[in-house]
Amino acid sequence: MKITFIQTGGTIDKDYPKMTKGYAFEFGEPATQRILKKLNPSFEYEILTACQKDSLEITADDRQHLVDLILDNPSDKFIITHGTDTIIETANFIFSKIKHKVIILTGAMRPEQFSNSDAPINVGGAIAATQILDPGVYLFMTGILKSCSEIKRDLETGKFY
Repeated sequence: MKITFIQTGGTIDKDYPKMTKGYAFEFGEPATQRILKKLNPSFEYEILTACQKDSLEITADDRQHLVDLILDNPSDKFIITHGTDTIIETANFIFSKIKHKVIILTGAMRPEQFSNSDAPINVGGAIAATQILDPGVYLFMTGILKSCSEIKRDLETGKFY
């Protein structure tokens, strides 16, 4: 089994600023790289970067680039790390274009670099789900796994349901 991970940015990939007196988070290496290193998985994987943006800055062109990356890749299992603000919108866009691969979008409410981050759980849940799901586009967030057409988000709590 092989899983292709694609980074788009979002909170999961945010890191502390590297510059002196930096005040904003920066994007660095994909969070999945650090998570997988700790996991030492028994499956093959590759990690690609589509973009490194806050999800509110992701454009239609960025989404199409993501679709093109998936379609041009021979893998049939994908996990996309994405910011939570527009993750459902991106998932539905991908679903409108691709139906024959297992694609799971996930992210985090707190950066993977934080000790209390939900990133490892969300990525781990997505990894497990790729092994049992039929082709389609899904989200795994806050312990919930649903198809992109069924998942919703409570904007007051930030939780997905």
